[in-house]
Amino acid sequence: MSQEQSVQLTVDGREVSVPAGSTIMEAVRKLGEIEVPHFCWHPGLSVAGVCRFCMVKIEGVPKLQIACNTEVREGMAVDTIAADVKEAHKWALEFHLINHPLDCPICDQAGECELQNYYMKVGKYTSQMDEDKVLKPKALDVGDTLVLDTERCILCSRCVRFEDEITKTSTLGIFNRGDRAVIGTFPDRRIQHNYSYNLADICPVGAFTAKDFRFQCRVWFLKESESICPGCSTGCNVKVFQNGNSREYFRLKPLENPEVNGHWMCDYGRTQFEHLNVKDRLVSPLGADNSALSWSDAAARFGELVKSQAGADNGKVALVLTPQHTNEEFSAIFSHLKSQLGREPEVFVWREATEERDSFDGILFRGDRNPNTRGLEDTLKELGVSAKECSGLKDVGLSQAQLAVVLGPEVERAYPSLETDLAVLREMPAVVYFGNHRSQAAAGLSLRVPTLVFTEKEGTYVNHAGLKQTLKANARVMPSLKSLTEFLGGA
Repeated sequence: MSQEQSVQLTVDGREVSVPAGSTIMEAVRKLGEIEVPHFCWHPGLSVAGVCRFCMVKIEGVPKLQIACNTEVREGMAVDTIAADVKEAHKWALEFHLINHPLDCPICDQAGECELQNYYMKVGKYTSQMDEDKVLKPKALDVGDTLVLDTERCILCSRCVRFEDEITKTSTLGIFNRGDRAVIGTFPDRRIQHNYSYNLADICPVGAFTAKDFRFQCRVWFLKESESICPGCSTGCNVKVFQNGNSREYFRLKPLENPEVNGHWMCDYGRTQFEHLNVKDRLVSPLGADNSALSWSDAAARFGELVKSQAGADNGKVALVLTPQHTNEEFSAIFSHLKSQLGREPEVFVWREATEERDSFDGILFRGDRNPNTRGLEDTLKELGVSAKECSGLKDVGLSQAQLAVVLGPEVERAYPSLETDLAVLREMPAVVYFGNHRSQAAAGLSLRVPTLVFTEKEGTYVNHAGLKQTLKANARVMPSLKSLTEFLGGA
């Protein structure tokens, strides 16, 4: 039977069609209405079949089978809710809990632990094991970003397979035998690669925890929303976790998208929440003397600066764009300036001088640290605008523009030469700088206007492959902040 053919089967009486060669687990996942408990199986990794938790009953087969490694057949009838199936789930869970420590109140995985979740779904029984638990090493520093508690580990081997199959770093292995077996790093090795946080994601218990999130916030206080990572031109789909009470952001995690990032995201992208919180944000417009302005006063000041160049003989205006904003923002700022000036501004695309734009690590991370390079190119083409791409701002400084309107980078660490570049702007007659950071390097510019970050606005990014993706607005850290279009509307 070829891979192009489909197989029809039933799962708990529900019909489903899947490609030939699929497993029962994949068929169940496609249905979406049924859950087969599992630990070791992960859709992005090879099948290990070691947890023996995903047992199902197949009509005509005398013994229960694991769903993760049993291939579907035409007309197969699968039962996931029979009494003997439920009994098998209970006993599999019992064995996983034999040596697992009862430290749920202090475990960072609490609220996201599959061992807890499955116990509530298929367990809830009195343990029949009366032997002492086997104690294993705890709180091991195994890398720059992770802590490993081998006592919590259920030896599902997801982490080992991830290291072998995805990053190909092979840092981890299973050592010893029987109930003394432990996950660990090989001698003289540490987990030091750009995808290490994925190990904490795929760990179904609290064995791997992230150092930067550890003991910071309980997950049930976090509000989850969807967004696009601004870390590079891959445009990974992500889940953003924000404390709804304080509006503070705590972490990013990957959101599965087979077309973009699959099940993963890089560590660099994970830290894109750091610039979202108030402590680093510019929260109100600032004048040339760094005094705070109201939004209406800032809009009026911006309007005056633009109109002063509209009728001037040498009123040359430079519009400087960074590829970190949405297509809609690029179009809005250009159209506004054109309508107010009665002519097109000279457009510059500001790129970091040290970037290695075409580099790629072979997994997800790209040298172009801007999420919307392709979108900016497409927008300028649609507007019929010819822009000058420049490394740094030297060319802008030499343009003899009397006014520079700069849509600065949202993620400033993508621009290591930022302070040097902003020094060029300080030498220009007048500069309006749109940015979200309290950067001292921008002090003294004519007007600084706060911008929204990627989690707070709606709009479009286009990734390196030309795929359009939509940002979804979440709660603003400071409700008083205005979007670029709102600000331009009052100018």
